[in-house]
Amino acid sequence: MARNRPRAPITSPAAATVFSTVLTRGPVTRVDVARRTGLSSAAVTKAARPFIEAGYMAEVAAEERTVPGAGRPASPLDIRAEREFFVGVKITGDDLIGVVTDLRAQVHNAQRHPLQSRAVDSVVAAIVNLVRALLAESQEFLERAHCLGVAVSGDVDRASGQVRYSPFLGWHDVPLAELLEEATGLMTTVENDVKALTIAEQWFGEGIGASSFALVTVGAGIGCGLVANGALVTGAFGVAGEIGHVPVADGGPPCHCGGVGCVEAIASTHAIVAQARLAVGEPELSMDQAVARARSGEETVRRVFAQAGHAIGLGLAAVANLFGPERIVVSGEGLAVYDLFDQQIQESFARQAFGSAARCGLAIRALPFEEWARGAAAVAVQTMFAPESTRSRQHAGHLNT
Repeated sequence: MARNRPRAPITSPAAATVFSTVLTRGPVTRVDVARRTGLSSAAVTKAARPFIEAGYMAEVAAEERTVPGAGRPASPLDIRAEREFFVGVKITGDDLIGVVTDLRAQVHNAQRHPLQSRAVDSVVAAIVNLVRALLAESQEFLERAHCLGVAVSGDVDRASGQVRYSPFLGWHDVPLAELLEEATGLMTTVENDVKALTIAEQWFGEGIGASSFALVTVGAGIGCGLVANGALVTGAFGVAGEIGHVPVADGGPPCHCGGVGCVEAIASTHAIVAQARLAVGEPELSMDQAVARARSGEETVRRVFAQAGHAIGLGLAAVANLFGPERIVVSGEGLAVYDLFDQQIQESFARQAFGSAARCGLAIRALPFEEWARGAAAVAVQTMFAPESTRSRQHAGHLNT
C-alpha cells in the first residue's frame, strides 16, 4: 500500500517564494532574499525556519565583513540538495533515458534502456524497470526519492497526467501519470519534453535571472518552450510555443500535423533526410551520409541543409517578434550538424526579426538526452510547489511490488 510521502513545508505562497529563491540563487542571505522577493526580513525568517527544521535548508558559514561598523556577519541560507532525490525519465522513440537528481537537478545517476516496443503497456513496464535500476544504486535514493518526472514529445496535459497525442510514439489519450503512479508508487508528473527542458533551464541553467526567455529545440521535431514574467507559458490548451508548426513556406512539404510548409516539415531530421534523398535520387540515403556529403561540399545536399536553416531562422524570428524574449536558447540533438545551417539561421533571423527584436541574443547549447531526463526531474522538483489542494495522488517513495 502507498502512503503519503514526506513533503517540504511549503504551506504558503511566501514559503514557496523563499524556498524557490534559495533553491535557484543560494547560498543567499535573508536580506538578499527579502530584496529579491519583496518580503520583509521577518517574513523571510519565519518562512525559512520550518525548512531548516525539516532539513531542506541550512545556514552556511557566515560571510566575513571587512567594513567597520557593518554589524555581525550574515549567515546565508542554502538548500541541502541531497535532502530529497528525484527520478527523471525522457521517452524517445527508441530508448528510455533516466536520471536521479538532487533538489538542484544535479545528476547523481544516469542510465539508458532500449525500448522493445512503443505499445503503452510495454513502455510503462520498461519505465518501471529503469526506475528500479536507477534507485537500486543507492539506499539513499530508495529512502529519499518520492517523485518521478516523465518527459515525452507531443501534446501533454500536465494537470491530468495524460498524453493527449504523441506522434513519435503513436499515442492518443494515454493516462500515463496514473499508470506509472500505480506501477511505481512514486508521485508522477508528465510534461511535454521541450517544456520540461525549459523548466530545467529556467531554474538551473540559462534562464536564471531572466524574466523572459525562449528555448527552441532542433532535431526529430522542432519545439519551443516560453517563460514570461518568471512563469512557463502553457496557453489555454497547453500547446503554447509550437513554432514547429508555424508555416514558413507556401506550398511547402506536408507536415504530420496536417498543415503544409511548417518549420518541422522542412527542418526536422526526418524532413532533412527525405529532402536529401529526393535531391540526390537515393531512397536509402541516411542522415549520416547526407551530413558527410554536405560537409564534403556536395552542393545539392548543402542546399537541403540551407533550406532547413532558413526555416529555423524564420521560426526563431517569429518567436522574437511575437514574444520578445531577452534571449533564445537553441538546443536539441540537431545541433550536432549546426555548422551546416548556422549561417542561414543567423541571416534569416536577422532579416526577419523586427526592429529591436533582432537584439534578442541566441545562445547555442548542444545538450545530450540526459539533459532532457534532467528536465523531467526538474518537473518532479516542481511538484513540491504545487498547492496541496491540487494533489489528487500521494504515494510512498518505494516501488510497488
